[in-house]
Amino acid sequence: MIFPAGLRTSHGIGVGLAILAAFGFSFKAILVKLAYPFGVDAVTLLVLRMAFALPVFLWVGFTASKGEVPLSRRDWAAVSALGAHGYYGASILDFYGLQYITAGLERLILFTYPTLTLLLGAALYGRAISRREWAAFALCYTGIAAAFAHDLQFADDTSFVWIGAGFVFGSSVSYALYLSGSVGMIVRLGAARFTALAMLVSTAATGGHFLATHSMTALVQPWPVYALAATMGVFSTVVPVFAQSVAIRRIGGGPAALVSMIGPLLTLGFAWLLLDEGISGAQIFGAALVIAGIASVSRR
Repeated sequence: MIFPAGLRTSHGIGVGLAILAAFGFSFKAILVKLAYPFGVDAVTLLVLRMAFALPVFLWVGFTASKGEVPLSRRDWAAVSALGAHGYYGASILDFYGLQYITAGLERLILFTYPTLTLLLGAALYGRAISRREWAAFALCYTGIAAAFAHDLQFADDTSFVWIGAGFVFGSSVSYALYLSGSVGMIVRLGAARFTALAMLVSTAATGGHFLATHSMTALVQPWPVYALAATMGVFSTVVPVFAQSVAIRRIGGGPAALVSMIGPLLTLGFAWLLLDEGISGAQIFGAALVIAGIASVSRR
């Protein structure tokens, strides 16, 4: 079928932004693993990440809301719930999980969320799942399962793997809820405004968690922790958050989630280069299946 040039361009931009978001989000796990040896804990590292990203979200939220209709109580409730799920709940569970498992395994487990996103989209909005999306999902999920089974088999302590996997799977559920619920709010408020407000809610929740469980002295960390947190705040938070939101608006939550499955490949590569995590034949086989799935869903 031949589509108008504008539609093809819009779809291509959406796919490209979804890939950019995957790149930024994937590198987050590497930065977290690089920071933990300095003694920082998950909550402190997350609050530093959000603090470095906060000025950008304040500016974007103010700019995008200027001259717009004020949010109703229902809108604020939706933004608060989605912000708590998407960038507080999902992030803190993911950071906890990375204390127990490798970055490569974390990314593979986390990428069960496209299955949940597609199912939630179908259940909540009646969105039909096309045959191409089912085929892409099958390829991607089979590849992830192959690599996950291999890592579990050769883990030194399987109890740590299961604890970490539980946290990361909880993160996946939380993020899937965010993706499924955010589509309507993005259309209603605009990608920039909604994303900035959701991130401000998440930052407030993260700060509240920190104040309830830590003293302010916990913020005194070695300079490499600040550098890693700043990189995380900009490159692995601000950039991919906005890229993902615009991608969802252009191509939808389900396709954006599937395209972003390039993330495990990037994390495996970075973990091998920077964290000395091995890459097995099963992981390479799984990566090939994921690439095939992404190629399928990226075609209009």
